[in-house]
Amino acid sequence: MLANAYDGLAVTDLEPLRQALGRMPVERLGLPPGTATALSRMGLRTFAQVRGLPRDTLARRFDAGLLKHLDTLLGERSLALAFYQPPDRFDLRIELNFDVLSHQALLFPLRRLTCDLAAFLCGRDSGVQRFELHLEHVELPDTLVKVGLLSAEREPRMLFELARGRLEQVQVPAPVRGVRLVAEDLPRFVPQHRELFDERPQQSLPWEQLRERLRARLGDEAVHGLRFHSDHRPECSWQPVGDSQACPLLPGPRRPGWLLREPLVLAEGAARILMGPERIESGWWDGGDVRRDYYLIETRGGQQGWAYRPVGEAGPLLLQGWFA
Repeated sequence: MLANAYDGLAVTDLEPLRQALGRMPVERLGLPPGTATALSRMGLRTFAQVRGLPRDTLARRFDAGLLKHLDTLLGERSLALAFYQPPDRFDLRIELNFDVLSHQALLFPLRRLTCDLAAFLCGRDSGVQRFELHLEHVELPDTLVKVGLLSAEREPRMLFELARGRLEQVQVPAPVRGVRLVAEDLPRFVPQHRELFDERPQQSLPWEQLRERLRARLGDEAVHGLRFHSDHRPECSWQPVGDSQACPLLPGPRRPGWLLREPLVLAEGAARILMGPERIESGWWDGGDVRRDYYLIETRGGQQGWAYRPVGEAGPLLLQGWFA
């Protein structure tokens, strides 16, 4: 306030501050217009005249905001600062200097946008689960590229890789003049648990990043989780579901992690039996009745599998799955 009224003013102590403020007209003290007008009609023209009145008199005639403001001007009351509230929506646009037709030329602005998004998320202590890329054209509507994640993330390299994978699947119908990134789904971010001494090779990816990269490149329906189903038949006991609906492994009989679509006939002498038989008889109520004796086998190369032979038959073993 004083800087707007005086040129070259230096306030080094409380007394010079009071003298400088004392000459300030009430209209320039930062008071509400109604309060400043009321003080002028009372014959109070300067800060010194207002400050010279008894405080109880001012308190009866005006609300408490007047005395608080006067004390703040003199430094007798701490200045309350409003906390910064980051916005709940990220919206950033980069205008290109020339028409762009190739995906490769769009990667530079895309990297800048995702890095800015990651910094924004760190400031809010949140992550992002869905965001949209708008490719702006001159005469056509924007090309919309939607990026969805299974869990909230905010690592800039991961966000860039996911957006890049979705962008490379889009056919750009016209030259691009601008790129815009909009993110509104910003849930709370929970960091992944990590070991203090990470023994994972630097070249490998954590499962979460690999999962999202596969979904970005192959499509949302390409990666599934598994869920148990109440059925003893192996081909009916597991069902593919969304990753968020997958359930952990339950204790029970040992089962292979990879079931083949169709059983394969094992040649005579191609594998030796390690354990078995385990008989499974089920499915009589739905027309898919099975009666099988299952065996844990090991091939000549040391790979373990799960094979069966129909009860009462003497044919070769049928391989149905592999163990990890």
